Amino acid sequence: MKRIYVVGLGPGDEKFLSGQARAALEQAQVLCGYTVYVDLVRGLFPDKEVYATPMRRETDRCRWALETAAEGKTVALVCSGDGGVYGMAGLVLQLGEEYPQVEILVVPGITAALSGAAVLGAPLGHDFCVVSLSDLLTPWDVIEKRLECAALGDFALCLYNPASQKRRDHLRRACDILLEHKAPDTLCGWVRNIGREGQEHRLMTLRELREEQVDMFTTVFVGSSATRLCGGRLVTPRGYEGKL
Repeated sequence: MKRIYVVGLGPGDEKFLSGQARAALEQAQVLCGYTVYVDLVRGLFPDKEVYATPMRRETDRCRWALETAAEGKTVALVCSGDGGVYGMAGLVLQLGEEYPQVEILVVPGITAALSGAAVLGAPLGHDFCVVSLSDLLTPWDVIEKRLECAALGDFALCLYNPASQKRRDHLRRACDILLEHKAPDTLCGWVRNIGREGQEHRLMTLRELREEQVDMFTTVFVGSSATRLCGGRLVTPRGYEGKL
């Protein structure tokens, strides 16, 4: 059987692996992925063949996985969170058109929007948007437009990739856009190293978020006008309490 599993590992800790994800990893003969993500599960399967590449080698990695599967080996291409959310599932499916003999199965995982929201409470309890602040693959003017539209729609937001060594001011720039349409006291929060050693989180207002120092391991949450604190946790109500 010529098959690739695109496996979402969730936040990283073994306890977040779904049963379907674990089964796919067990069936695979080869584990493939970005070095950091492969290392999350390498210890669980020490006898399996491993192919890992550094960041920005995504196309090479996916093509290697497809070619290896075409040769008859079952491959698990691993991604943190969910492979279909800023992961490799889309690219594998695009490239997979050149390898019709390879079956591609996408195995979902817990993405940072969900695992991070659970740490803070329920900030995504109503309609929300997920936006990456990385402009490596998306022009910044497109990101700005999406942020503005989300703010105008009064969505709660989850922001991926809020900063890096080369993008130190992106969160501040994003907050400036949001502050044009959201109140400065809008409730926000961030979670760092979700589900991993050293996990930490903090709550603050949108005005305060503008001055926060975050990194690429941080996921940021911005509330809607309805978001409030309930027992020290962020909650964006859906409206059940007003239903007769």
